[in-house]
Amino acid sequence: MSRKSLTSPRSLTGFAWLSVAAAVITIGLKLAAYILTGSVGLLSDAMESLVNLAAALLAVWTLFFAAQPPDEEHPYGHTKAEYFASGAEGFLILGAAVSIGYVAVQRILEPRPIQNVETGLLVSAAAAAVNFSVARVLLSAGHRYGAIVLEADARHLLADVWTTVGVITGVVAATLTGIYILDPLVGLAVAANIVRSGIGLVRRSVLGLMDTALPPEEQRVIREILDRYRDRGVSYHALRTRQAGMRRFMSVHVLVPGSWTVAEGHHLVEELETEVRKALPGVTVFTHLEPLEDPRAWQDLNLDRPASGGVRGSAAS
Repeated sequence: MSRKSLTSPRSLTGFAWLSVAAAVITIGLKLAAYILTGSVGLLSDAMESLVNLAAALLAVWTLFFAAQPPDEEHPYGHTKAEYFASGAEGFLILGAAVSIGYVAVQRILEPRPIQNVETGLLVSAAAAAVNFSVARVLLSAGHRYGAIVLEADARHLLADVWTTVGVITGVVAATLTGIYILDPLVGLAVAANIVRSGIGLVRRSVLGLMDTALPPEEQRVIREILDRYRDRGVSYHALRTRQAGMRRFMSVHVLVPGSWTVAEGHHLVEELETEVRKALPGVTVFTHLEPLEDPRAWQDLNLDRPASGGVRGSAAS
């Protein structure tokens, strides 16, 4: 259930450079396919690969920036930069879809025969195979390490693969039937599918920037750990979680009997934090210790506490 934790996003830049290499190779292959066939569909496919190259270079920069250690201006680190990159990739995908749709409409209005179909499609299929292989590697790494920027890059490449498949299908159908309008019609269908992928990336990026809580299954793990301490006369409230790129954060108020010493309370929350980190590697845990009997301890269930609540006399960990 838990994801593997890395000491730094910089150790993922190798995956991003792999994406850059794939983009350069596929641009060359797709441009060759366009030159051979004269297919506008294949040209639009090559244009999308240019977007892939820009996105891959953006991913390299983002992972480098996200790896910078926390500083006075960014005490929680720089990992949220991943959301800007994935959001930008989402918009790049949408831009590629619009471009493909525009070219497809132009070809609907002015259909043309296609030349050197067999050779051109073989070259284009080779480019799709490269993109698919790299996308699988990036998608696996993105899921394993919780790196949304790699997942965004992978989905961008998969969208490119679907574009190529659609273009090849349209070219083959148009060549076999002589109905050359089939080429751009398939292109429009592929563009619609790419739009869906782009919107999904933009949505995930917005949710990340809005400090969306951890997934329900991870929150359930945290609550199960906290609930195990109730038998020791311990309670909790104000549990909050959020995701920031590869980093995860949680904070909780732990309520213990007022007769406990500071050392006893501190030992308990240290034990609790260790359990959470074992269950969810890489999560940063903040706990606040409060006495069960103090009414003021129950005034901060919500994020904003009334100013009239006074100063708490409890210890913090």
